[in-house]
Formats: sequence, structure tokens, C-alpha cells
Amino acid sequence: VQLQASGGGLVQAGGSLRLSCAASGDTLSNYAMGWFRQAPGKEREFVAASSRSGGSTYYADSVKGRFTISRDNAKNTVVLQMNGLKPEDTAVYYCAARRSVMAITTTRGYDYWGQGTLVTVSS
Repeated sequence: VQLQASGGGLVQAGGSLRLSCAASGDTLSNYAMGWFRQAPGKEREFVAASSRSGGSTYYADSVKGRFTISRDNAKNTVVLQMNGLKPEDTAVYYCAARRSVMAITTTRGYDYWGQGTLVTVSS
């Protein structure tokens, strides 16, 4: 499967962005999905994940209550809705797919990665 992340941009603190991860070559309903981010000079970190069915979702403590991961099977996409953005959310955001029922919160174990989309939050 090939993944294409989009929707990043520049937003003021408190604003919202909607990231999309579009898949080609396979159906995303075959995969557990995750979103990760990497800020300059830092390691890639977990943001949110969804089980293959979408019935179970997981969030990093830093984004819980502000970000929502969801699936749109008709469009073969996974969406990360980000509200209440903070300057510390600034990073390149990556979507990832794992051929498994269950999602995990570590980078290891995801088989496919998108190219990343830059989110910049100004104070």
C-alpha cells in the first residue's frame, strides 16, 4: 500500500487542521493505522492510532481531548482532526499502516509510511 499524507499548513495557536492519509494499492480496512510526528531535533513520536476496524483508538497524552483519528472507508482515507493546536504541536506528521487487527503506539511494527506533512503552529 502507498500512503499520501496531506492537510498540513500554518495555523495560529488555538486553531484547527484536518490531516488526511490517502491510500492506494490496497484497502485501508486491511490495516491498523497510526499517526506519528517528528519535531526538529527530536525523535519521531506517537500521536494517535486506530485498530483495523476503527473500534479502538489510542492517543498520546499530549493530544488526548484535542485530536481525533477516524476512518473514511468509502474514500480509503484516515483522518486526523486536530483542534486546539499549540505551538508544541509543530512537527512533520506521518501516517503509517500496519497489516494487523490491532494498532500499536510505537514506530516499530508499522510496515508502510507516508511522506509526511508539515504542521506549523504560531503563538
